[in-house]
Amino acid sequence: MGLFRRKASTKATESAAADEATPAPDRAPAVDEPTGPSGRGPYDSSQVTAMGPRVDLGAVWLPVLPGLQLRMEVDKKSQKVTGVAATLQGSVLQVQAFAAPKTGGIWDEVREEIGASLTKQGGTVDDVPGTFGRELMARIPAKTPEGKQAVRPARFIGHDGPRWFLRGVLSGRAAVDPEAAKPLESVFANIVVVRDASPRPPRDLLTLTLPQQARKDAAGAEGADAPADATPETPSFDPLTRGPEITEIR
Repeated sequence: MGLFRRKASTKATESAAADEATPAPDRAPAVDEPTGPSGRGPYDSSQVTAMGPRVDLGAVWLPVLPGLQLRMEVDKKSQKVTGVAATLQGSVLQVQAFAAPKTGGIWDEVREEIGASLTKQGGTVDDVPGTFGRELMARIPAKTPEGKQAVRPARFIGHDGPRWFLRGVLSGRAAVDPEAAKPLESVFANIVVVRDASPRPPRDLLTLTLPQQARKDAAGAEGADAPADATPETPSFDPLTRGPEITEIR
């Protein structure tokens, strides 16, 4: 894994960003042979025999690709990791894992709520069949650095697992170019979710952690001033508030 740095943010979050490419073969990440019934992933930890070519982020084992950079979002007050964004060649995949009830999945209702929220903001949303089942193709109002009105495309994907739900947001090139989306779709499809045995209310965010190397780097850098350019240009983690590289000027 590349090295991670922590940097203060103007929002209520801090970020730890990878500053070198992840060493891995130039191919889609391989997945361990599932031990239980499954089609394609994402997978539950009970379905795989080993972590494989993935980085351990606690509740999520994330596959690695050449050139993939990770940005961990850390809540400033609680110091808890709230999500991870994987950036590759102008595309971004943002991932969060949540608890879900035993009785059924929550993606249908979550998808409806996201659509209603985006529509309220003045965006447009299409609920369409996609690679992982139903997904949302969204166009979100945004502004360019010059202050011009623009729209930002994004794809919301989801997967209901056993007592967990995994949400992904594809933005940048992957939101508009199916070929550009394929590597990050492969990353999402090969994610392994590790759901602990603790009882949790539905939609409770599952615990993510920094990789071991990142924890060492953060501890070593504590109290030191990071250079202004330590964090690469990647989007804010919240897909509803700030956009990635691609916008369409109105």
